[in-house]
Amino acid sequence: MNSILTKPVCYEFCFPEKDTLVRVEVANEGVTVRATRDTFTEQRKASFVRELASEGFIADSYRWFSAVGPESYLGIRWVIDYTWLVIPDSVIATARHFMLWLLLGSGVLWLAQMSWLFLSGD
Repeated sequence: MNSILTKPVCYEFCFPEKDTLVRVEVANEGVTVRATRDTFTEQRKASFVRELASEGFIADSYRWFSAVGPESYLGIRWVIDYTWLVIPDSVIATARHFMLWLLLGSGVLWLAQMSWLFLSGD
């Protein structure tokens, strides 16, 4: 049987109350859920899978998914991985520029304060 290799479809979710980003990759061989931190309980993982299915992100066969436990995710892999996060070069350049000016300004302010302290002494 010949299978067609396709690029996985990816969806990204943010859970600010848990300080976690989640990426869901849907491919022919199954679903991979990549989380930046291990903040989901087994019950919450099962609920998240059902929510994904009911919203149409993954196949409807996961909609009635009710088993809880790491070995019971039929075709779903949970991975704690943050390597998929990519910071654009423009953001890094902006941050470096800001920090350079912040440190330079702080140094000038410190020098002004020290000068005033030593020169104003009686």
